[in-house]
Amino acid sequence: MRDALRSAAARIDRFDAEVLLAHFVGISRGDLLLDGDRAVDAAAFAVLVDRRAAHEPVAYIIGAREFWSLDLKVTPAVLIPRPDSETLVEAALRAVARPPARLLDLGTGSGALLLAGLTEWPAATGLGVDASPAALAVAADNATRLGLGGRAAFRLGDWGAGLDERFDVIFCNPPYVETGADLAPDVRDHEPASALFAGIDGLDDYRRLVPHLPRLLADGGVAVVEIGWMQADAVLALAAAAGLHGDVAQDLAGRDRCLVLRVA
Repeated sequence: MRDALRSAAARIDRFDAEVLLAHFVGISRGDLLLDGDRAVDAAAFAVLVDRRAAHEPVAYIIGAREFWSLDLKVTPAVLIPRPDSETLVEAALRAVARPPARLLDLGTGSGALLLAGLTEWPAATGLGVDASPAALAVAADNATRLGLGGRAAFRLGDWGAGLDERFDVIFCNPPYVETGADLAPDVRDHEPASALFAGIDGLDDYRRLVPHLPRLLADGGVAVVEIGWMQADAVLALAAAAGLHGDVAQDLAGRDRCLVLRVA
């Protein structure tokens, strides 16, 4: 394993090489670093290294990503959950005065936000909505694997269209990247464009999403919506036009990351 790791680290980031090799061997990264003497099929492992060298994300290669300490299955049908999006869960936990009964995740993707919420509020149930049948299959599988299948339902939909229920907490991480933005090839060439791009100014999906929120929020409910780090003022203006007011929450890097919205 030491030889395989050394060869891989000459071509790709060493941390990525360690994660890939640990996955390939079927051990934790910590065990890999403690015991590097095990024999491996170098040619077979090189196939994984080749994929990473071609900018395929590690999460897609190994089929998993951790989010909020949950081991989530991911495929190219869903956006890879990112640590920055954990800001939404933290903001929701601060915003609610009492444990919510019903959660909604619009554009659920892998189910990351909904499932994180359900782990924090064990008496709650939730609904995840997505326009992609393939994404919904991933989310439902994650819910089942995490023992949350009985508390999470999933449905095909276009943001809040067709929903006539009210929810205590609404999560949403919509597409917000400007068309033509200069993205890293890992993202641009591999993650689903439908989950990334939202028109020339990156606001197209907010314009469609935000008007649904007031009728979907229960009394005292909050909607926690991810934004690009320079979009707070623009999305707050859209929210105000829909009868919502809100606060901005920053991520660990100190950048604006989400809005916590309530009915005005």
